[in-house]
Amino acid sequence: MDEILNEKEKAAALKKIQLFSELSDKELHQINSQIALKIFRKNETILYEEDTSAFMYIILSGKVKVIKTTGEGKEIILAMHNAGNFFGEMSLIDGKTSPASVVAIEDSIISIISKNDFYSLLFAHKKVFENLLKILSSRLRSSWDTIKLLNFNSASQRIRTLFFMLSEEHGKRTADGIILNANLSHKEISEMTGLTRETVTRVMDKWQKEGEIAILKNKSIRLNPAFHKRSDLKDLQD
Repeated sequence: MDEILNEKEKAAALKKIQLFSELSDKELHQINSQIALKIFRKNETILYEEDTSAFMYIILSGKVKVIKTTGEGKEIILAMHNAGNFFGEMSLIDGKTSPASVVAIEDSIISIISKNDFYSLLFAHKKVFENLLKILSSRLRSSWDTIKLLNFNSASQRIRTLFFMLSEEHGKRTADGIILNANLSHKEISEMTGLTRETVTRVMDKWQKEGEIAILKNKSIRLNPAFHKRSDLKDLQD
């Protein structure tokens, strides 16, 4: 399993993770033995909702989605995580099952840390503990934004709020606007906003015609300056 990356490559990958970003090269090499690696293929489930997890997972490369299935069998995407993000730590802290399943959107290299090693890292490295608190606080704020999004009656407001949220984590500023490096399909946007795919297509087609957004060749979405100038009042009228 650990042959996926050699020791030097593994340490370099961990250095890019916010949780470990302030550790020295020596400290990173010291924790190498506490972290196993595994490849998860596209559409493979990494963490099941009903499982009581004894591990936390860190994305070294690839992309995953956090999903919740409703009683009617509809899949709702609660979050999407790229390289650098982690999940499963809540189960290690409170001992409860994860409130959602995690599925690989593309082939991903995941580092896996057991509960004992997780606490060992927190107690041995104050910087890791402090970074964990900052990250969890950021996630809590993001959860509040998601609740706010789902309370909007207007489809335009929901999608606009989602794009603003995604721009914080996945946005790249350019001279022409902010590019969302998330490559979201209309189906995924519908699952993240609780709307139908047809509604998402209608709203986004309207925005494209009005010059608020542009779909680039690589399927990324660019939020043009007009997107940010649009008022919530006009959204309510859509």
